[in-house]
Amino acid sequence: MTAAGDARDEGEQMLSPASVDANDRAIDTAFRPQHLDEFVGQQRVREQLSLVLAAARARGQAADHILLAGPPGLGKTTLAMIVAHDLGRPLRLTSGPTITHAGDLAAILSALTEGEVLFIDEIHRIAKPAAEMLYLAMEDYRVDVMVGKGPGATSIPLEIAPFTLVGATTRSGALPAPLRDRFGFTANMEFYPPEELAQLLRRTAGLLDLELPDDAIMEIALRSRGTPRIANRLIRRVRDWLVVHPDAAPLVAVRDTLALYEVDELGLDRLDREVLGVLIRQFGGGPVGLGPLAMSVGEEPDTLESVVEPYLVRSGLVLRTPRGRVASPAAWRHLGLTPRPTDAQPTLMDD
Repeated sequence: MTAAGDARDEGEQMLSPASVDANDRAIDTAFRPQHLDEFVGQQRVREQLSLVLAAARARGQAADHILLAGPPGLGKTTLAMIVAHDLGRPLRLTSGPTITHAGDLAAILSALTEGEVLFIDEIHRIAKPAAEMLYLAMEDYRVDVMVGKGPGATSIPLEIAPFTLVGATTRSGALPAPLRDRFGFTANMEFYPPEELAQLLRRTAGLLDLELPDDAIMEIALRSRGTPRIANRLIRRVRDWLVVHPDAAPLVAVRDTLALYEVDELGLDRLDREVLGVLIRQFGGGPVGLGPLAMSVGEEPDTLESVVEPYLVRSGLVLRTPRGRVASPAAWRHLGLTPRPTDAQPTLMDD
């Protein structure tokens, strides 16, 4: 083989998709802290969870069941992994939408070993028959399996090993009350302030071998919507920009990257601005119901309510009123428009 062929083969090996995928997976794994003291932010939750886990280790028993509630991207899955790691127990992962029948859950529960941690993401979406089975499993470590159908069906009690359930939900209010009440500890996770996101981004930058000054780090933090998942995603795109444009100044690179991906100075993306634009230009600033608003932007109402609306409301750009969503004066100004005169302050919704 020629030297050119050797060089080509070496280059192809270095840039093979398998190598790139393995490297990305390693980075993704490294992003996740292994211990509570490595987890950035959520100080109150960390203190509360630390007590629960320390007490379980001292007793030599399975920890109380834990519910992690909060918006997407705040680290609920990472905390579930930390729970299993700190307890020294295996972790089994599943999600609510995949558990469509009680039999699905019975198969999972019967395979658990003593002290194992079962993580159910989006637990509010678990099927009702499975949720009812979970009540008994969480309380008495037992499930009743139905054998047969009709009048001849019989219920067979099946003992299961003591385990710790960690449930994650973005809508704790959607959980059935009997299920919610069986959790021994509920962690209510909050959005991150920019300073904590900056701390997290410095750790991520180190893992990516990326040198960014404090002003560039803070620029990313301020546009990350208080969400670590978004912050880590944006800094990886900044890394890509600097790989392609190695001579770019860091702060300029950050701003150019975020402009390319349509993330503005408030952290709004294309869909956020589209919702605000439709609300203001098509509906005169509101009030308008969620259904018509979602239809106008071509999205599902659930997407707007769970993904877009929380940040717009938290940023003071959208108000939720009994008559519908209303654009605030700040939203008009953000789009470069003059706020319409209002006769009275809208009445806000309690929820």
